[in-house]
Amino acid sequence: MKRSLILLKSVRNQNSGQVCLICSTEGRGKSFLLSFRMTQAEIKLCSLLLCEHFGEIVEKIGTHLIRTGSQPLRMIAHDTGMSLDQVRKALCVLIQHNLVTYQLQKRGLVEYEAQCSRVLRILRYPRYIYTAKTLYSDTGELVVEELLLNGKMTMSTVVKKVADRLTETMEDGKTMDYSEVSSTFVRLADTHFIQRCPSAPESPEPSEAPPPPAPTLVLNEQEMYTVPRLNLVGKGKRRHSDNDDECEPKAKRQKPNTDSKEPPPDDGIYWQVNIDRFHQHFRDQVIISAVANRMDQTSSEIVRTMLRMSEVTTSSNAPYTQPLSSNEIFRSLPAGYNISKQILDQYLALLADDPLEFVGKSGESGGGMYVINLHKALASLATATLESIVQERFGSRCARIFRLLLRKKHLEQKQIEDFAMIPAKEAKEMMYKMLSCNIVSLQEIPKTPDHAPSRTFYLYAVNVLSSARLLLHRCYKSVANLIERRLHETKENRRLLEKSQRVEAILASMQATGAEEAQLQEVEEMITAPERQQLESLKHNVNKIDASENQVDETIFLLESYINSTVKH
Repeated sequence: MKRSLILLKSVRNQNSGQVCLICSTEGRGKSFLLSFRMTQAEIKLCSLLLCEHFGEIVEKIGTHLIRTGSQPLRMIAHDTGMSLDQVRKALCVLIQHNLVTYQLQKRGLVEYEAQCSRVLRILRYPRYIYTAKTLYSDTGELVVEELLLNGKMTMSTVVKKVADRLTETMEDGKTMDYSEVSSTFVRLADTHFIQRCPSAPESPEPSEAPPPPAPTLVLNEQEMYTVPRLNLVGKGKRRHSDNDDECEPKAKRQKPNTDSKEPPPDDGIYWQVNIDRFHQHFRDQVIISAVANRMDQTSSEIVRTMLRMSEVTTSSNAPYTQPLSSNEIFRSLPAGYNISKQILDQYLALLADDPLEFVGKSGESGGGMYVINLHKALASLATATLESIVQERFGSRCARIFRLLLRKKHLEQKQIEDFAMIPAKEAKEMMYKMLSCNIVSLQEIPKTPDHAPSRTFYLYAVNVLSSARLLLHRCYKSVANLIERRLHETKENRRLLEKSQRVEAILASMQATGAEEAQLQEVEEMITAPERQQLESLKHNVNKIDASENQVDETIFLLESYINSTVKH
């Protein structure tokens, strides 16, 4: 039997801007579309994020892998026109930060593949850090920040770095103990916000066979959140000033570096941030906020308790939480909520009877078994987001038609006019406007095989999933535009920013040496009043752009969660 030749081509859809892979089989005349899809907006946003955080060389390698898919080292170097050494270093950086994965092929070649979804998570780094600060104070914030900045780190290195940074911010004479940072690290691991990285398995006996081109990393799920027992004794150290260094002999300063030859006790056990766990926390907070807006604070606190009880036992992509009995929920309520068991049962019954079905009843044992329907909650929140966007973009009457289609599923033009109580001419204009933007879809149902217009039903409908994907694509474009605008603003005022930084550095050094007030004022006057006003305007614009990026990212998170939940469900 003659083997058919499969050809892979990279094509670009001109309408949607998607880069796809087409497989065509010679002799059969058939082609099919692979599941590899990447919109131009996503590629552009990934390129901007990589360039901003890692520089031009890493950005070039990362963007090339995103566009082309998996490739071996020499092909990457050939296609990008860069040296092998530069490509190796760039790939090391990307692998260290979990932005590129590698796989050993049958012929012994190692192929590298970019993780676009992981690159897009760089946009959410400030939110991860702020969440850690809210839950675990400044120590938790710095632990998560160090892990995000370095990709992978050992526990001992993280503890020492965080203790040193916290000691720098304390008053003279106060230091941060290693044990306090270690306890926060353990709490983060216990709640699954950080996890162990996959590691190479230890070989029992040294073999004479040559080592493989790339190690195979294995993740032990039982030890994923197990913290090694370390006896870290010590306190954070401050950076020595220049005066102290001048008084101290060189031999004395270099002596501590010669003694640290022994590897740390947790050598080889690396940790990383568990992004899925942070996303689970964000999802829970969105659901709690939605329940508080729809009902009241007590209902949201009951839902918060249910989510907290099942946050570790429920996976991040599960459609439901684990069933919880009314008695368990009552015992787990916060101490400040003095509500009786009877009132709790009434609240649970109200939540279960709500049309949105955030909470469902799954049994009668233990006073009633209840679950939180995560998939339906995300679907309701995504639909509400779509309704809000339609209203802001097309007006209240279009939003009325949109809600009508969501409720009735399929309607003809005449039915829309009657149900929405909108004149025929205006209703047609609104429907065609939303149809041209792919907010609504049109389905033809012919009565006869000839598809004659007079004998065909034309039904309008809303496909929430496709509308959510369309809106997600526009959100990616919006964030890319915001980043470009911020970079343009800083580039236009680069000289002024450098001058401001030099003046601030001079002032800091003069204050440290105890300069007089007149001297400080003279240095401050190096920046004129118009320049100061321009700096204030720049700061205001950059802060507004940063806030806009965070707001768009909240919409991106909600839409991504709904799309992933729907596809898996």
